[in-house]
Amino acid sequence: MRRVIQWGTGTVGAEIATAIIDHRDDLELVGALVYSETKNGVDIGTIVGREPIGVTATTDVEQILKLAADCVIYTPRTAHLDDVCRLLASGKNVVTTAFLFHPARIDPADRDRVLAACEKGASSVHGSGINPGNLSGVLPLALSGMSRTIDRITLQERADWSVYESTGITFDNMAFGRPVEDISPTATDFLAFNSSIFTEQVWFLADALNADIDEVSASVEAIAAEADHQIFDHLLAAGTTAGQRWNWIGRRDGEPLIEIETLWTVGGEYPGHWPRPAHGWTLTIEGDPSMRTHFMSLASFTRSASMEEHVRSASVAAGMQILNAVPAVCQAPPGFATSATLPLVRSFAGFRREPGRGQRLLSDGH
Repeated sequence: MRRVIQWGTGTVGAEIATAIIDHRDDLELVGALVYSETKNGVDIGTIVGREPIGVTATTDVEQILKLAADCVIYTPRTAHLDDVCRLLASGKNVVTTAFLFHPARIDPADRDRVLAACEKGASSVHGSGINPGNLSGVLPLALSGMSRTIDRITLQERADWSVYESTGITFDNMAFGRPVEDISPTATDFLAFNSSIFTEQVWFLADALNADIDEVSASVEAIAAEADHQIFDHLLAAGTTAGQRWNWIGRRDGEPLIEIETLWTVGGEYPGHWPRPAHGWTLTIEGDPSMRTHFMSLASFTRSASMEEHVRSASVAAGMQILNAVPAVCQAPPGFATSATLPLVRSFAGFRREPGRGQRLLSDGH
């Protein structure tokens, strides 16, 4: 059994912790890092709505570093490279939804720091999620296996964030509700960071599929709200940013080959001049042959579910992408373990056989 630590118990982290408690008989949750004093000293089971499991959450990073663990599941709102390097150097593998999706294209000094930490701790690090992550990494690579040649890859994400309860991300980090002139790829530290990870993801596909691109450009069009909108405890005032259309484009000799486009709104307004893909994610591969697939995540397609459940399903998907990768990352050689180098990540629980039965069958070769 592998010992794991949950770092961050927000929207995604809480879903991961409940999955470990409810379904993962191969993982033992031995620690949790939290940011709120109201959670400090509270049993992690209680924090995520389960019975206490005898593991107390802490705000003290030093306590986490001292714990013996095989892997840290790192899901903070804002990533800190220093913390990740300390974890890796202490001998703990790291899986994260926050960053490090394509380390080959991060700042060379940062890359060297992470590699040095991996070498010191004989540890590995893997970044993934939904987008960036599976839909902009794993899925395009999987579909490319049916391609003779590829001319262009485009991933469009369309989402209205009005029902997303993490308003700290919507308003504080992503800057919805601010003047439209304040929105740019470098306007704030978070917007610059967010843009950088999508830029990395374009490079990831380019490097994996021999695109030989020259550059990746980042641009954003901010749209003002036409009316006031109450979003949970925040008022989105008319005239402030209610829409952001981001485009990250990889070009070779000026020709666009790979593009990630996000069409994000808050308040339900949608600009008439924007593209109108279906809500969710639409991946198009132009080539021989050309392919298109649409992905959306819901609580269920057959039973009645609340909007809260539907919204939460995307957080579940993001969290499970890295949780299910834990065994492979722990087995990987020290250094970077990316979506292009790890084996296929698949569900551990699957159809919910009794605990352990499916894994025994697989290990027995049946």
